[in-house]
Amino acid sequence: MISLLLRRFTVWLALAGLGVTAGLVTHMHADLSAAAPPPPITPASNPYGAGLGAAGLVEARRENTAVGAPQPGLVESVHVAVWDRVEAGQPLFTLDGRDLLAALPVQAANVAVAEAQLERLREQLARLEAVEDVRAITIEELHNRRSDVRVAEAQLQAARAAEAQTRALLERLVVRAPIAGTILQLNVRAGEYVSPSASPAALTLGDIETLQIRAEVDEQLAGRIRPEAEATAFIKGDARHPIPLTFVRIEPFVVPKRSLTGNSSERVDTRVLQVIYAFPAGERRVYVGQLMDVFIAGEVKT
Repeated sequence: MISLLLRRFTVWLALAGLGVTAGLVTHMHADLSAAAPPPPITPASNPYGAGLGAAGLVEARRENTAVGAPQPGLVESVHVAVWDRVEAGQPLFTLDGRDLLAALPVQAANVAVAEAQLERLREQLARLEAVEDVRAITIEELHNRRSDVRVAEAQLQAARAAEAQTRALLERLVVRAPIAGTILQLNVRAGEYVSPSASPAALTLGDIETLQIRAEVDEQLAGRIRPEAEATAFIKGDARHPIPLTFVRIEPFVVPKRSLTGNSSERVDTRVLQVIYAFPAGERRVYVGQLMDVFIAGEVKT
């Protein structure tokens, strides 16, 4: 009797499981057949209809300038901050140069000693050359004194050169702006240790009065790029405000794709042709390093 009840319970339990499974399948099929909800942010569409699309990376005019340290060392002081506008030649940061400063007085003293030695030898030579009696001094001794003067002159030049070298090395520790621009990124602080091979660079500088965008076009479409074609960019997430672009140049070197958009269907092994466009800053709040959607007018043949 008990075994019969267990068999009946098992049958009913199996039937209930089948019913639940059928309900879940029907519910999932209804969800899949329902219309997909619209995206929260409407993506930008090509304003030219048929044309080329590319991912673009915003850069400073004439590209971003990474400023590094000329040699390893401690940072003594930093003279700028992010967003500061600097002119070419303006100090950016200074490395510790106490060892060179300590050597400078010694080298200055060596210069003074060499000057005194040269003056003494010149006076001795002048007295000997003033002697009228040729029997009072031999020609060999006069020749040796003149040689001593030339050696002292060379020693003085060497001492002055050593001092000038130390002053030049001290000046080299003051890292200056190679161009006029705005401080975009500052990766160094006073007291930190820096080296020429550090990554990222100690400081990134760029002229952002006019920005440029580096559009990466698939190599299969590279031959369809026309310099005279119109181009428009959109900030990601803002399809209502197009930014007109001005053609600058095509870089004639196809490189592996580096700017990824995050699209699941995007190929990461693609090689791309980089096309540079410019647009004035200030019209829209656009930042260096920002990804944008770029559309280029032209007939796309399939």
